[in-house]
Amino acid sequence: MAMSDEHWMRQALELAKNAGASGEVPVGAIIVLNDLIVGSGFNKPIQTQDPTHHAEVVAIRQACAKLNNYRLSGCELFVTVEPCMMCAGACVHARISRLIFGATEPKAGAVISQSQALAAPHLNHKVATLGGVLEKQCSALMTNFFDRRRREKKHG
Repeated sequence: MAMSDEHWMRQALELAKNAGASGEVPVGAIIVLNDLIVGSGFNKPIQTQDPTHHAEVVAIRQACAKLNNYRLSGCELFVTVEPCMMCAGACVHARISRLIFGATEPKAGAVISQSQALAAPHLNHKVATLGGVLEKQCSALMTNFFDRRRREKKHG
């Protein structure tokens, strides 16, 4: 029996918590193929001093290595927050079949919030998208992280 979108998003949420616990923006991502996780990651740009070390890119790199292919046709990417422009582009280049995200990202979201990058007519690959899966939990993780960070700055 195929696992639900909520099941996989819970896995991504656990990864996001790892990012938040280490001081990174709490975003987690997993890539699923045939009901198996083939890639996973969470944000680490601060730790790695690498601005491309977003959860989605880490998961894509891991899945490509595991599948020995730079194309991830048939794979689904579950991510706790709407991808930015870079990560949306990576989904197209990797040929992700389906992108499922939790919370929207009003400042940098490139799927529905600030732009609709995946809907651009010139793209040679179309990524199916679904937003709002476990949205409350994903959004709360981000809100709590940034509230805590603001309090620490204020008192630190």
